Amino acid sequence: MRNEQEVDRAIERYSDTIRRLCMIHLKNYADTEDIFQTVFLKYVLSSVSFENEEHERAWFIRVTINACKDLLKSFFRSHTVPLDEILEQPALLPPDNREVLEAVVSLPAKYREVVYLHFYEDYTAPQISRILGKNVNTIYTLLTRSKQMLREKLGGDGYE
Repeated sequence: MRNEQEVDRAIERYSDTIRRLCMIHLKNYADTEDIFQTVFLKYVLSSVSFENEEHERAWFIRVTINACKDLLKSFFRSHTVPLDEILEQPALLPPDNREVLEAVVSLPAKYREVVYLHFYEDYTAPQISRILGKNVNTIYTLLTRSKQMLREKLGGDGYE
């Protein structure tokens, strides 16, 4: 079990990343907060020792993605109405950012993950490959296809 200083440092360092990643996957603030708590509870109870800061960050991303996937395939989730059918998108986003976010969120999950990690978290394809446990060429293919899908959704080559 980790001490309070370690947990406070981790929350300060990774909270934004975890929340953004959850919102990309879950599209729901309440579920995002649930997964946020779950990830940090796993961290507190975990005895994993990290080689370096990058290893720790990758662990948080992997645990977050897995927790999101678990929630999405849960019985409860499959028997409820998605919140995005009730509400549009967060009103705090400027219209131009909302359009891009809607396009990214509408991508299939395998594309959403790589887009998020590459463009929002600034990971390279080889780093994403290690985090997701996929071949690096697969990551390049997913990035290329996702860019093409986003171009089509956003209407042109202005987004790159």
